[in-house]
Amino acid sequence: MFFPRRLARRATARAVAATLTLTLAIASLMVAAGASPSAAANPVTPGNFTGYGFDQCVAPTQKAMNRWLNYSPFLAVGIYISGDSRGCRTQPNLSPTWVRTQLTKGWRLLPITLGPQAFCNPRFPRYSDDKVINGKPGKSGKYKKARKQGRREAGTAVAAAKALGIVPGSTLWYDLEGFDSGQTRCRESALAFLSGWTYSLHKLDYVSAVYSSAGSGIKMLDDARVSRPDAFNLPDRIWIARWDGIANTSTSYIRSDGWLPGGRMKQYQGGHDEVWGGVRINIDRNYLDLGKGSFAPVETHCDGVRVNWRKYPALRPDTARAKKVTTLQCLLQESGSYAGKVNGTFNDRLLDAVHAWQGDHGLPASDTWTVRAWMTLLADGSRPVVKVGSAGPQVRRLQRALNAGTSARLPLTGVANTATITALRAWQDDADVKVTGVLSPRQWRKLQKGVR
Repeated sequence: MFFPRRLARRATARAVAATLTLTLAIASLMVAAGASPSAAANPVTPGNFTGYGFDQCVAPTQKAMNRWLNYSPFLAVGIYISGDSRGCRTQPNLSPTWVRTQLTKGWRLLPITLGPQAFCNPRFPRYSDDKVINGKPGKSGKYKKARKQGRREAGTAVAAAKALGIVPGSTLWYDLEGFDSGQTRCRESALAFLSGWTYSLHKLDYVSAVYSSAGSGIKMLDDARVSRPDAFNLPDRIWIARWDGIANTSTSYIRSDGWLPGGRMKQYQGGHDEVWGGVRINIDRNYLDLGKGSFAPVETHCDGVRVNWRKYPALRPDTARAKKVTTLQCLLQESGSYAGKVNGTFNDRLLDAVHAWQGDHGLPASDTWTVRAWMTLLADGSRPVVKVGSAGPQVRRLQRALNAGTSARLPLTGVANTATITALRAWQDDADVKVTGVLSPRQWRKLQKGVR
């Protein structure tokens, strides 16, 4: 028999449960729609990039990431965001704030999912509650159950990515560990699974990518690309595990035209300890060449005034170097220090601006615009970390300053390539700062003071 009070309690419980269900549903829809305010401002990752990366099972602490940003050659980092078969289900450091912080600082993130694995891989299932890829071909012979598993895993990965603030357009990587691809059902079911993964990621506006051993999963995908291009949805990008110690994206296991240009990265060194900035992490090393690669958009200054030179000589009021004077007028004008005409004449207003700049930047008072003064002006601005793979206006500022203060004579590409890093290391050595090949905010300050 039901009493009124008991009825009221049950009604209240049902109402609370309904409210909770509705709240969770709304939250899920917001995440699925990317409605998180923190996610809205995050850039697509990894985007266009050529350079070095590392991966480690547990996302490092913020302190470790900061030290490695300032001292290591790496600018990309692999993070495990989902998958019941991953060895690091617990991620104490990984959060939307962690993701946003790394992206803001310039890191490129490589979100990884390690879910169901090939059923012939003896190392899986890893736990009592994870699954392997269904190896039954079914009546159609198309391994529909494996395809469905792949689609479901993609949906889970996207939900995890969006919850962390990893926005649509970003690349999500499926980790298919090495297996015996000579076993037909094992290989075909794995292909079907990855086909489902790619299909759903495309539907959900993410870029599909697969990590696997060069000799098994990657070769399997390349063979399918060539011999059965219409049978499977193939990933947009591949991550080749080939520990040959060579920092490139090549391997003899696949054809030279596959996923090129811009669709490859390679894990070229397996698990080992590295120490940067006093912080030790056990990592795998990677080389990336993705999208358009690292590139910098074309810059314009003062309606077309040339500011990029291989050499920036000293200038005086009686100088005949009109083009370099025009450059000086333009850059001082952009800094707010000069309000005269940009005409190549070393006039009184320019001389006043030169004196003002010297006073503001601790330079000796002089009518001569010196090489040191050029360095302070060319390097002026924000101080983001620059290393291999960095690209943009900050790299051009570095390249100009190095051309002024050293004998580098760099092309002003806006991309921190090998030549730029070599010149940076030479400047670091001459300036008596730590030679790292990485320009940190602290070293920017030295450069902006004209130290040479």
